Amino acid sequence: MKTLSQDLKAHLQQDLLTLCWCWRLVRRDGISLGFTTHDRPVIHDHFTYQPVDGFLPSAVSSSHGLNVDNLEVSAVVSSGAIRREDILAGRYDHARVEVFQLNWAAPEQGRIRHRSGWVGEVSVEDHHFIAEIRGLTQKLQQKIGEICSPECRAELGGPRCHVDLARFTRTGQASAVTDRQTFSEAAAPEADSWFTYGLLRWITGANAGLVREVKSYAGGSYQLYDPLPDDIRTGDVFKVQAGCDKRAATCRNKFNNFVNFRGEPRLPGHDSLYYYPGLK
Repeated sequence: MKTLSQDLKAHLQQDLLTLCWCWRLVRRDGISLGFTTHDRPVIHDHFTYQPVDGFLPSAVSSSHGLNVDNLEVSAVVSSGAIRREDILAGRYDHARVEVFQLNWAAPEQGRIRHRSGWVGEVSVEDHHFIAEIRGLTQKLQQKIGEICSPECRAELGGPRCHVDLARFTRTGQASAVTDRQTFSEAAAPEADSWFTYGLLRWITGANAGLVREVKSYAGGSYQLYDPLPDDIRTGDVFKVQAGCDKRAATCRNKFNNFVNFRGEPRLPGHDSLYYYPGLK
């Protein structure tokens, strides 16, 4: 049930309305952005919502059941607002978002709330982006529970793993760069594959704050799974943690943590069905 101010209710009874759409986006790094369909900036609650060309919220679909509500927001990618590189870098993944309407001629009358949630899937086509807004009912569609597997199901360093990541994390510096996905550092002491599947966070440079998973590590050379939005420069500082391939031998020999291994390495698989007397 929406609660509106008396002034806003009175405005909605008029023949001529001065309503506009607004949405506020709060990224996980704390940066807040506001956009509106109005052709001029709108100030509401001491926050400025900037006009964006092509800003278009889709029709809102709701139900009384547990189905996921539908709402998408599309707009033109603008170098002064939302950069294509930031979208592809994942800076807007899981950002908090609120979509509402207000009277641009009198923003102090309050807002008409439509949706609040977080950004789901974001797609980029040419110079447009489409962001899916997900609400609380989305969580009810997720599967809860675990299945047996020979590999560990715990997250390295998580509450069920108990590995102290500080012991397996160090700071490095890029000494040679191949491209936005491959670089190396001088005098790396770790053995090959030590950082494979580990996480690498950039501390300085144009990519500061971004995290990427290491696809492979050998001889001080890193290859990331996903390319970075900006070039890596010689001297850029990063933090990297050891990777885990979820195998029992790795948990025992590399991390000395087999007591917390969350897998069933000796569980018979489907191939055990073919093991019967006389097969070989």
